[in-house]
Amino acid sequence: MRVLLIGSGGREHALAWKIAQSPRLGKLYCAPGNPGTAEVAENVEIKSDDVAGLVKFAREQKIDLAIVGPEDPLCLGLIDELAAAEIRAFGPDKAAARIEGDKAFAKELMRHRSVPTADARIFTKYKDARTYIASRDHPIVLKAAGLAKGKGVIVCDDPADALIALERIMVAKEFGSAGDTVVVEERLVGSEISLLAFVDRDSIYIMESAQDHKPIGDGDTGPNTGGMGAYSPTTLLNDKLIRQIESEILVPIVDALRTQGITYRGVLYTGLMVTTAGPKVLEFNCRFGDPEAQPLLMRLRTDLLDVCEAVVDDRLDRVTLNWDPRAAVCVVLASGGYPGQYESGKAIAGLEATAAMPDVVVFHAGTRKVGSKTVTAGGRVLGVTALGETIPDAQRRAYDACARIRFDGAYCRRDIASKAT
Repeated sequence: MRVLLIGSGGREHALAWKIAQSPRLGKLYCAPGNPGTAEVAENVEIKSDDVAGLVKFAREQKIDLAIVGPEDPLCLGLIDELAAAEIRAFGPDKAAARIEGDKAFAKELMRHRSVPTADARIFTKYKDARTYIASRDHPIVLKAAGLAKGKGVIVCDDPADALIALERIMVAKEFGSAGDTVVVEERLVGSEISLLAFVDRDSIYIMESAQDHKPIGDGDTGPNTGGMGAYSPTTLLNDKLIRQIESEILVPIVDALRTQGITYRGVLYTGLMVTTAGPKVLEFNCRFGDPEAQPLLMRLRTDLLDVCEAVVDDRLDRVTLNWDPRAAVCVVLASGGYPGQYESGKAIAGLEATAAMPDVVVFHAGTRKVGSKTVTAGGRVLGVTALGETIPDAQRRAYDACARIRFDGAYCRRDIASKAT
């Protein structure tokens, strides 16, 4: 098979790493890719949001299957354009991807189907949102309704802080047009988890569980990021809870899309808060989470190409997902200053040393090559991921690997997966 993978982050390196293991793979291209994907694929200098360029390349190279990693090209309608060019592609179309690209749309879907989620109001005018927030006396969460690369959610302990956050989103346009509409919702209390599922026209197949760590600091302190690490499986879910999430959340939301004439195919990511009243939805994403993809794909034993093709062909019910029983922990090494201002171009040392460690993979997220050197090129630089017999064992191995990698200003949380230990 000739496969085109779209994207350039840690998730895409993990996808490329997994796809490259398929005996059915003939040629793997990654657009635009990164130094990590270059180890298992041929990188192509086409940006992930260049829809026309990607379709043209796929047609010229006679691509058998395109796999779209990030949310931006999905929300731009890349799947639709590939389909129009008669190129098979894995991922939801533009209408289905709106479940991530428009948080207000997702909130309305949940409201109409009584899917458990935080009470919320949606605003398109700053003045109206400000008046509403000023009337509240409880902790508030503000969300830019559009795509904000995982940073458009601001948790506020006090309504006064929420007013400042609202000004950042709607007046200062810190997240650009993503903040033209805001969702103002109650702050949920509990444990946050991630549950991902493959979905086709007729089936929902839930993957192993994971837990992300979004705040920048230990103990879930500081501003939200795109994710500072993740582990799988989480000890916070049991079979009963998973069945409840499937029946009360996943099935109703897929059905709600279907009633609007939308067939969901791809990965459906559900971010959940497990509260004393049961699981409630924080957000939906239309793709693999990053960094949840890294530990999940480290544990997946089934050929990913087989699964992706089954989704595209609506035969997911014929697939069986097999998982490594061991745990996996991913620790993100970030640039100092992230998620705020940070410097790039810092030389990275120690990658060779970690490459020799068994059951450890360092996934590139924000790196580039300068001559023979690998240097930093983003806020989240590397996703250091390890397998272990237990979660504490995988955690220890991941941090041992992190200790071998050095670049100026390197930062990581020191408590990834500690909630499970």
